[in-house]
Amino acid sequence: MAKPKKVLVYRHAAVTRATHWINVLALTFLLMSGLNIFGAHPALYWGQKAVFAQPWVLIGAEPKGDAMVGFTQIGTAKFNTTGVLGYSGKVGEREPVAFPAWATVPSYRDLADSRHWHFFFAWLFVINGLTYWLVGLARGHIVKDLAPTRADLKPKNVWHEIVTHAKLRFPKGEEARHYNVLQKGAYLAVIAVLLPLMVVTGLCMSPGMDAFAPWVVDFFGGRQSARTIHFITAFSLIGFVLLHLFMVVASGTWNNIRSMITGRYAIVPDKSGETA
Repeated sequence: MAKPKKVLVYRHAAVTRATHWINVLALTFLLMSGLNIFGAHPALYWGQKAVFAQPWVLIGAEPKGDAMVGFTQIGTAKFNTTGVLGYSGKVGEREPVAFPAWATVPSYRDLADSRHWHFFFAWLFVINGLTYWLVGLARGHIVKDLAPTRADLKPKNVWHEIVTHAKLRFPKGEEARHYNVLQKGAYLAVIAVLLPLMVVTGLCMSPGMDAFAPWVVDFFGGRQSARTIHFITAFSLIGFVLLHLFMVVASGTWNNIRSMITGRYAIVPDKSGETA
């Protein structure tokens, strides 16, 4: 029996595609420049002020015998991360830096330059995000395509999606035209929680914001707490991106990339042959 012929359907609007790729660019440079900034003082604290003797996360280097080793400390747990974190570079040319040169922008240690990169792409990211929200709300994309329905939130449906995703089984026919409840939940968590939280906590590290609206800094428990939440949010986004890329590959790399470039997504009709 011949396989059903795939049908191209229009899935992503031009604004969605454009803002998606601008986000990819902006977040990449924000992450890499942010790592360089963090490298100036690679430790995280809770509260208003840094208690240098009590960081809850610390990346550094220390002598061990006749050699230097890199380490990462989280709470009371300490890990040897030589070559990756704390002490990295080519063998024989390693130096005490929090992150390897290939992971930072610029590749050399320069707090001023990394801040320039970070602030430029931060503004690009904010403008791009506002564009997505305003256009998405005006066109109904966020409410229509991303807001879960009552049917989506039924325990039976949620469990069904969890099981099918775990088995890497992907929808066909009409179901493939729309986001499922797990996709809706993940995307809403990113665009409505993680990304705004990253922007606001980033602003909290600015002395200007501290002077203009100190209550915002206090809301997060102090400047150092805001800095910690900023980095937790950033690495949560990395986790989302890695999972997102895995699902893109598992469900069809070219089909997903094409849909985010041209807007057209290929679906397999269900048994009745229906796609709409």
